[in-house]
Amino acid sequence: MESLQIKDWHAHVYFDAATAEAARALREKIEKTFTIEMGRFHEKLVGPHPRFSYQVAFRNEQFEPLLSWLTLNRGDLTVFIHPNTGHDLEDHRDRAIWMGQQVPLVLDIFTKKD
Repeated sequence: MESLQIKDWHAHVYFDAATAEAARALREKIEKTFTIEMGRFHEKLVGPHPRFSYQVAFRNEQFEPLLSWLTLNRGDLTVFIHPNTGHDLEDHRDRAIWMGQQVPLVLDIFTKKD
């Protein structure tokens, strides 16, 4: 698959009750440092994500600066990163990048038939 097929990227910052303040602080730093689309601060499970999270949506050209910055600034928070190619299962399962503890995703939401 060519990189031109990657439309954009999502980073999901994971947290729990004990790390919520650190996650909020990181979110504020991201917003001050980057012109970027921030998702809601979910204190519930959403989609395939097994922990509370918020999404950071970013363009291909922001990949290197954002990931470099997150590497140095995420602290102990786990960050799950995936491309958006239009193939959700593969993007989340096979093309993921993890910073911090890798945790199993709830991938059956991509294969369930209604």
